[in-house]
Amino acid sequence: MYHIRVRACALIVEDDSVLFIQFTDEAGIHYNLPAGGTEPGETIIEAVKREAFEEAGVEVEVGELVFVSENAPHMTGHRIHGLSLMFRCHIKENSIPTMPPNPDPNQTGVKWVSINDLDNIILYPNIKDQIIQYAKGKYQNNRLIEEYKLKEQLI
Repeated sequence: MYHIRVRACALIVEDDSVLFIQFTDEAGIHYNLPAGGTEPGETIIEAVKREAFEEAGVEVEVGELVFVSENAPHMTGHRIHGLSLMFRCHIKENSIPTMPPNPDPNQTGVKWVSINDLDNIILYPNIKDQIIQYAKGKYQNNRLIEEYKLKEQLI
């Protein structure tokens, strides 16, 4: 077990929509950015590319680090201490988002969600406000998001 699990995340925004991975479990439908833990011997950038391909079927060019989010178990009640590094990514030409051949057990879709519709979904972590501000060019990059300070989602 890791002291802190490092997650590599792809923030893909095109035409005022964000690409999300849809999951369905006992709590219902929720969304995540294409993301996952880094593997031994892998750089964070390699992990972002791999996760975007494994979860959304897309090849991406990885850009700037946009958000850093910490999930501290003693503050949130989650069992894993995680640090998520979210990079702005651009889908390479002729690469089209699609369900992977071997999705995670609870993955039920790959979906574009309009920036204007973000308030209608459940997103983990709940960085909807940060994504909206970023898409509008009003977010100061590289600020630490502490998940326990994010507002609770009511849907």
